[in-house]
Amino acid sequence: MASNLRIVVACKRVVDYAVKIRVNAAGTAVETANVKFSMNPFDEIGTEQAIQIKEALAKEKKTVEVVAVSCGPDKAQETLRTALAMGADRAILVETNDELQPLAVAKLLKAVVDKEKPDMVILGKQAIDDDSNQTGQMLAGLLNWPQATFASKVELAEKAITVTREVDGGVETIKTPLPAVLTTDLRLNTPRYASLPNIMKAKKKPLEKKTVADLGVDVKPRLTILKVAEPPKRQGGKLVESVDDLVDKLKNEAKVL
Repeated sequence: MASNLRIVVACKRVVDYAVKIRVNAAGTAVETANVKFSMNPFDEIGTEQAIQIKEALAKEKKTVEVVAVSCGPDKAQETLRTALAMGADRAILVETNDELQPLAVAKLLKAVVDKEKPDMVILGKQAIDDDSNQTGQMLAGLLNWPQATFASKVELAEKAITVTREVDGGVETIKTPLPAVLTTDLRLNTPRYASLPNIMKAKKKPLEKKTVADLGVDVKPRLTILKVAEPPKRQGGKLVESVDDLVDKLKNEAKVL
């Protein structure tokens, strides 16, 4: 059955948010050996939003197809299976072991979007590993689509979405036609936990593999990481005898006054 709406959701595999991050011995990257990985939390929110849209339109007898997409190593299949267990209909893995920077991911997603022709692409506003906050905006630019970033509320209308987005001064509400690119903020929703029956069903849902060569995209890094270092350890506080002592230390030791 043809769907009334198709949504592509990006699902990045990242080091789990609960893991204590360590820099590798070479000081070139974060240590990833024997570390737990999971879906980027902001992408989980994006997946949940797509599923909520699907469930809402199902009440109106409309069909929505949710396609989860990930770019990365073979193990990213686990991340996609999580999205499928949450309620996505099928998944696409662009398999590569290359380092992928935001522009490369945006180009890969554009190639997938050109083939899938969705009405909406939903991404987390940023990934918790590199905190770049660039891929959604770059994808919208490459597609020449409107974008609604940092969404904290989404309302779908006929061929348009109204998005409340979080900005420095408060919130801003915009309306944009579809197709569009949407990036999710933390307060948009609370992702569901996948039930055991849905986890089992997810194993039978289609997961298509593609390569970078299949999509004809240049993923060569544009940036070079010179050094990765842990932040300096926090030093203990000092007790002062008076306000004058406090002002003196802030001025002469901390040099913040």
